[in-house]
Amino acid sequence: MTQVRRFAGVLLLTLVIFAYLSVVVFDHLTSGWTRRDIEIRSRLATDATRLSITNTLTAADSPGLVRVLEGLTKDQRIHGVALCKSDGTLLGQTPNFSEIARCDQISTLRQTSGQEIKSEPSTFYLTAVALEPANPTSPVLVFVHDMSFAARRSALTSRYIFTMFFALGLLLSMLAFVLIRRFWEDWSQDLKTVIRDKGSLASLPNDASREWLPVVREVRSVMRELDGERRSKDGVRVLWNSKSLKDLLSNRLAGNEVIAIANREPFIHDYRDGEIVVRHPASGLVTALEPVMRACAGTWIGHGSGSADRETVDEFDRIQVPPGENAYTIRRIWMTEEEERGYYYGFSNEGLWPLCHIAHTRPVFRMSDWQAYLAVNERFANAVKEEAKTESPVILVQDYHHAVLPAVIRKRIPKATIITFWHVPWPNPEAFGICPWREEILEGMLGSTILGFHTRFHRNNFFDTVDRFLECRIDREHSTISYRGEQTEVRSYPISIAWPTAPTDITETFDDARKTVCEKHGLNPDCKIAVGIDRLDYTKGIIERFSAVERFFELHPEWIGRFTLIQIAAPSRDQISTYKHFAESVDHEAERINARFSDAAVKPILLMKQHHGAEQVTQYQRAADICLVTSLHDGMNLVAKEFIASRDDEQGVLILSMFAGASRELPEALIVNPYNADQCARAIYAALEMSPAEQAQRMISLRDQVREFNVYRWAGIMLNDATRVRTRMQLEERLSETNQYNSVQAL
Repeated sequence: MTQVRRFAGVLLLTLVIFAYLSVVVFDHLTSGWTRRDIEIRSRLATDATRLSITNTLTAADSPGLVRVLEGLTKDQRIHGVALCKSDGTLLGQTPNFSEIARCDQISTLRQTSGQEIKSEPSTFYLTAVALEPANPTSPVLVFVHDMSFAARRSALTSRYIFTMFFALGLLLSMLAFVLIRRFWEDWSQDLKTVIRDKGSLASLPNDASREWLPVVREVRSVMRELDGERRSKDGVRVLWNSKSLKDLLSNRLAGNEVIAIANREPFIHDYRDGEIVVRHPASGLVTALEPVMRACAGTWIGHGSGSADRETVDEFDRIQVPPGENAYTIRRIWMTEEEERGYYYGFSNEGLWPLCHIAHTRPVFRMSDWQAYLAVNERFANAVKEEAKTESPVILVQDYHHAVLPAVIRKRIPKATIITFWHVPWPNPEAFGICPWREEILEGMLGSTILGFHTRFHRNNFFDTVDRFLECRIDREHSTISYRGEQTEVRSYPISIAWPTAPTDITETFDDARKTVCEKHGLNPDCKIAVGIDRLDYTKGIIERFSAVERFFELHPEWIGRFTLIQIAAPSRDQISTYKHFAESVDHEAERINARFSDAAVKPILLMKQHHGAEQVTQYQRAADICLVTSLHDGMNLVAKEFIASRDDEQGVLILSMFAGASRELPEALIVNPYNADQCARAIYAALEMSPAEQAQRMISLRDQVREFNVYRWAGIMLNDATRVRTRMQLEERLSETNQYNSVQAL
């Protein structure tokens, strides 16, 4: 019992210490918040009285100036106010001001946010705000703020925190005392027996203890891991990066191999002028997944589509990448032209792609394409089986090219943890019902341990679709689907980009990037530039973007010749007739609009239908005043986030479609309906007229969002969830083994 009392005392002492630390931290935070609030109040008060003060100065009305200043002190927290010249000369003051401060202090104040002054019995805080911020000789309003309210608030909060923690400590100590006293004898006897007989379960005296003691041990172990996970999620905010992801993999998934499966490979080897060159494809999937593979040193299984891919692999079709770094392995899968035509161009991109993107293009389904799709997915499954070195690898299945693959892998590697991520939108049940093989696709996806979508909206659409077409048990509260004895967790994981994205050795400034782009396209240095960066795809809203530019010039003809849209459109899937016709339509619209404004010094639209490397794309993003993302339907759209990441000057405006998944994360962008040309035109005008201060305010918030919710966080949370599921499965397996052991002992 002495140990019990000691435990209760330690618990109470710990809570008291924690309460003290909480008070210190909270007091520090609230002090900072209070100062920021005061500085904001000072700016608002200056804005409200700027005109009155200017009028009194113009009229040389000193009594009127004092009356205006005294009006500001009606706020009980403002002790005094003075108007000072930039050289420290007093223009006017309230009676209480001179007791605390002088005008000659403003030179110090203008170098900092504010200054605290101790004056018994109160503490005061000084702030200075220029009437004309852009004018260094402008008169300055100096405010003396009474901080006694902050001290009273801090003291009251401290008492509440100490009282709460003290009461909690007493309650927990009493509860622990009662529980430990109740169960101490039985547990101590069992533990003594186990220790005496070196842990032999058969030596325990009663059947109940023999049955439940192993369970207690496992539950304790699992709870320690889960508590650690909750602390990592709910405790101090962690900035996810490559190192933190590696730490997660080494601590939570130590000894587990990671295999990624995607149709596209991150590095392609092609012949160019008789030489082998390495190409890094522009793909949202590659942009997101490639940094993860670098962090976990795993294996990427993808289609070897480059003309020199076969010549660069070893005898097992493997190659270490990136070139010169050898951070992870690519295992290449080969296809015939007929297989690629059916699997990739046919079922994937003429069937599933338009089915998932509600962009007014009719999906096409052919039996031959479906058969090729199944055959290629089987080939990927064979490669996974060959590459897996353990019986329970972590497998990352990517996108709609591999919808049936999870169930195939599940049959071959039953203990694998399969995380499937769907990079495109998931349609509503009515739209998905068009697919002739809808049940087979859903069954394939439900072979996953965890199934991820970009947004909750897409996740809910999937729940509705499964509910419509399969007999299964759906638990929406816990986001799980149970089908044929297997459970799949369905989650939303908004994908993102690595942070930072640009290599650290880039030295080109924003001015240099703009100069290079202007010289390349013959633009005047003062010309405003908007940039669009997309694959040449009908879901990206490129034609709608052109219509918005045309409408902008109709509404604001004064901008003709002073504004241009540079549209980078990388050719894509040009073997599909729909894409060929779309490319022709893009050409026609660009030519028509340019012809309409042919007398302008600058073309309204500069169309570049060619691939651009990452550095070139970054250069255009850094040179642009506006980035236009007008997707008609998109899972996320990482171009929006790449633009934000490129703008470390905290300037530029993002115009973002409401139908892109990114719009749910980036509300500080100008959100538009791409089908509404007038609204998009107004957004372009608003972006061009936006002040640098507002641009910075918006961009700082956008950059904070992308920095925190980066691709490492995306991967880390998925892998954390996978670890939790793996732990639960291992626990269930051990419990099953324990039950079997007990059954044998009973016989």
